[in-house]
Amino acid sequence: MDSLKVTDLSFSYSNERKIIDNISLKIDAGSIVSILGPNGSGKTTLLKLILGLLERQTGTIEVFQANLDSMSLKERAKKLAYVPQKHKAVFAYKVIDIVAMGKLPYSGVFCITSHEDYLEAAEMLEKMNLIHLSERPYNEISGGEQQLVMICRALLQRAEILILDEPVTGLDYGNQLMLLKKLKELSQTGITCIMTTHYPEHALWTSDFSIFLKKGKIVASGKTDDIITSEMLYELYNAHIKIVKTSINESNISTCVPLI
Repeated sequence: MDSLKVTDLSFSYSNERKIIDNISLKIDAGSIVSILGPNGSGKTTLLKLILGLLERQTGTIEVFQANLDSMSLKERAKKLAYVPQKHKAVFAYKVIDIVAMGKLPYSGVFCITSHEDYLEAAEMLEKMNLIHLSERPYNEISGGEQQLVMICRALLQRAEILILDEPVTGLDYGNQLMLLKKLKELSQTGITCIMTTHYPEHALWTSDFSIFLKKGKIVASGKTDDIITSEMLYELYNAHIKIVKTSINESNISTCVPLI
């Protein structure tokens, strides 16, 4: 079953060139999908259109066969969770308050978080090894820690599609690997994960499918191992990169080696 279907999607700012140019795609439920492309290719704009944060000029978006336009904000929040590249808190909320806000789509008319919501938030922070930050002001922790906290909040939202814009931004190498592992675990529970990334090796390690964007158009899409090639990476990034495949503990692993 398709978790997401996009048909003939286009978008531009005023009279500028099209940022997204007639894009169509389908994403299987429970899959991990990476969207790659150079700066300015339209990756973040595509995510915002899928979320309904920008108004498209043409095209339709379906979430589990329901038209996005027919869904209320709460209905969207129960299906789609978003982790942006950066998030700036206006008030000095505690970390656990930020995470507990992930339960707001399920709250009543007054949007009040309950004691049970806070218990769930603490459990999520524990799972992500962040419980030590729970009482810290969100705007006083590092950028990488803020990114992990926002991912905790998105997970607490219990959405079926998790959308992440450059999720490893600001994370050290260990936390990058921890996050990628967590995404694989989530996909095994049926959650669809869609992420933009500048790291083709991350797509190779985690993603079932990948989409290459260039100047607002899809130039390649398909199974990650099939489309991430030296030739395609050169076309996208104008860089000579070799794909090296090896086998460790009976698992086949591919990674990228720049030819400098």
